[in-house]
Amino acid sequence: MQNLSFGYSGNDPLLADMSLTLQPGSFHFLTGPSGAGKTTFLRLCYADLLPSGGRMTAFGQDVQALSRDGIAGLRRRVGVVHQDTQFLDHLPVAENIALPLLVSGEQVDMGALGELLAWVQLSGHARAMPPELSGGERQRAALARAVIMSPDLILADEPTGNLDWDMSMRLLQLLIELNRSGKAVLIATHDLNLIRAAKQQVQARVLRIAGKRLQLAGADL
Repeated sequence: MQNLSFGYSGNDPLLADMSLTLQPGSFHFLTGPSGAGKTTFLRLCYADLLPSGGRMTAFGQDVQALSRDGIAGLRRRVGVVHQDTQFLDHLPVAENIALPLLVSGEQVDMGALGELLAWVQLSGHARAMPPELSGGERQRAALARAVIMSPDLILADEPTGNLDWDMSMRLLQLLIELNRSGKAVLIATHDLNLIRAAKQQVQARVLRIAGKRLQLAGADL
């Protein structure tokens, strides 16, 4: 992002003059008060929204110049864990996790899907329906769905917001494992304890949105 801004037509910008480079293998937290624009920032990162000013490149391509197919290709390289896990309640958990593959017309490798379910400790819930899952199980399933396409960047929007501390730590450990495998990770959160727990294991940078702008909240953690 170079001097990026975003606003809806006819309104003052919600975000302004933002510059940031997410390097491969980096780990960032994004903080800021409610309504500051954290979710909007994440939506810009996977081209769900397009900037109204400045320049944004992703994987060597100018995002504003991408075709619809180009944006679809970009999104295959970015895994997103939404605040609302957004499952299809009439499909079993395993099929929900495999949905990105099915939508893109790719074959589902059942062995790889089984390994992914085991990684998020949901092997015994493969045929369960989403409403049967606890909050922590839903978030782990959402993470599995986000990484099934082997993305280069993982975005997580308040992934531990509704979880107790033990479940939050389990989810954080999975994100740290992804980062150690070379993935870039960006987590939007209000939870300073989560940041403190992460800094004991990974080198992370903390970003803060305040006054419509992106700030670096201190040095390396």
